[in-house]
Amino acid sequence: MKFKIKTFGCQMNVYDSKKIRDIFFELGFKKTSVDKDADIYAINTCHIRNKAKQKLYSELGKIYKIKKKRFDTHKNTIIIVAGCVAQAEGEEIFKRAPYVDIVVGSQSYQKLAYLIKKLQNKNKFLELDFEPKSKFDGIPKKNYVNEISSYLTIQEGCNKFCKFCVVPYTRGPEYSRTVEEIITEAELLVKNGTKEIILLGQNVNAYHGLDCKNKEYNLGKLIFSLEKIRDLKRIRYMTAHPKDMHEDLFKAHRDVKKLMPFLHLPIQSGSNKILKSMNRNYTIKDYLKIIEKIKKYRKDIVFSSDFIVGYPGETKKDFQKTLDIIDEVKYVQSFSFIYSPRPGTTAYNLKDDTSNEEKKERLSILQEKLRFYQESFNKNFIKKSLNVLFSNSINKEKRQSLGYSQYMQLVRINNKTNLNGKVQNIKIKKSFYKSLEATSIN
Repeated sequence: MKFKIKTFGCQMNVYDSKKIRDIFFELGFKKTSVDKDADIYAINTCHIRNKAKQKLYSELGKIYKIKKKRFDTHKNTIIIVAGCVAQAEGEEIFKRAPYVDIVVGSQSYQKLAYLIKKLQNKNKFLELDFEPKSKFDGIPKKNYVNEISSYLTIQEGCNKFCKFCVVPYTRGPEYSRTVEEIITEAELLVKNGTKEIILLGQNVNAYHGLDCKNKEYNLGKLIFSLEKIRDLKRIRYMTAHPKDMHEDLFKAHRDVKKLMPFLHLPIQSGSNKILKSMNRNYTIKDYLKIIEKIKKYRKDIVFSSDFIVGYPGETKKDFQKTLDIIDEVKYVQSFSFIYSPRPGTTAYNLKDDTSNEEKKERLSILQEKLRFYQESFNKNFIKKSLNVLFSNSINKEKRQSLGYSQYMQLVRINNKTNLNGKVQNIKIKKSFYKSLEATSIN
C-alpha cells in the first residue's frame, strides 16, 4: 500500500506527521507524492485559525473526487483526518464528509496501525483520547527517514487558557515527557545523522519532566543534558511563553554554545489592556525585562514573535503600542495574523467593533514594519560571515546548497559539493527579505 500525508499548522503537527509516517513505514507501506496513487491519504490538521479548518474541508473535497475515481477502477482509498480539528470536531467531520474513514485526535494517532487493520470489519473509527503518555509510549522508536535538522516534542498541552486560544481544548493540559525518553530519542536522531534538534512544546519552557531518579528538570536543565550528546551541533526550542522564562534557561543561553542565539518569544500585543483581556498574565514591562535580561546573558541573541491584530477591543491607540514594541525590540522574524474567533474559547463571544477593512489595514502596516526590521537585519550581514548548518539537498540544476545561520536566516550558496550536515563559516554576498546568498566558504 502507498500513503500520502498532508500537514497543516505548527511545527508540532510536522513532528506528529513524521511519527504517523513512521507508523505507516512499520506497516510496510510506501510513501507517494501523487494523490491518485495513495491507498491511504492522511490529513493532519490545525485548529488555531478558521482558515486552517476551511483548508481541511477543501482538501477533503479534492480527495473525495480521487477516491470515487479510484473506486471505479476497483481501488480502495482510506481517508484519515488527524490532529487538532479532528480533536475539536469529532463526529462533525463524519457528518460533513461521510466518506472519511478514520478520525483521530492529536493524542490518539499512535492507534492508527490498529485502526487500519480493523477497518475492514467496521465502516468508520473515531478516536479522541486525551492521554499524551499513551501516545508517546505508542509511537515508533525507530526513525525511518534521516534528517539533518529534526523536531523533538518534549511537552504538550497548555494550562494558560489565553482567551483566544484553542490549544487547551485540542491538546489538553500540560504534559512533559521524561528526561530519559527525550535523551533516548535525541541520541537516536543524532545517531541517524541529525545535527540540530529543535525542542517543541505548546509552552516548551513550561517543561517539567522527571529523570530516572524522580528529580524534576526544567527546560534549562534539559538543555544542559542534551549538550552532552557528542555529535549534536545545534539546539533550538519553541514556542516559549514569557511567563515561563527562568534562571536555568537564561544560564543555558549563556553557557551552552550549542544553543543558538535566536529566541521565539510571542508577545501578541503591545497593549497592556489587550494583554489583560487575552489573559496573557504579563505586562509590556515584564516582557521587556525578559528581553533585557537575556541580552545580558547572551549579547548576540535576536528575537522573533507572534502578533494578533484586531483582537476584540483593540483601539488605534492599542495598535500603535504594538507598533512601538516592534520598534523597541526590532524583531528579526515574525508571524502575524488578524484575530480569528474560535468556537469554545472565552473570546469567541466578545464584542468586536472593528471592521474587517480596518483590521486588514492594521495588519498591512504591522507587517510592513516587521518586514523593515527583518530586511535591515539581513542587510547587516552583507560582506560579513555567518555559521551555516546545511540541511537541504543540493539543487542539481543550480548546484545550490541551502542551510540556516545561527540566527535562523535561510542561506543559499552555489556549491558543487554536498554540504549536508556540515556547519560552514561563509561570507554573505546578497540579502533579501527572507534569505541570504553566500559567495564563498571561508
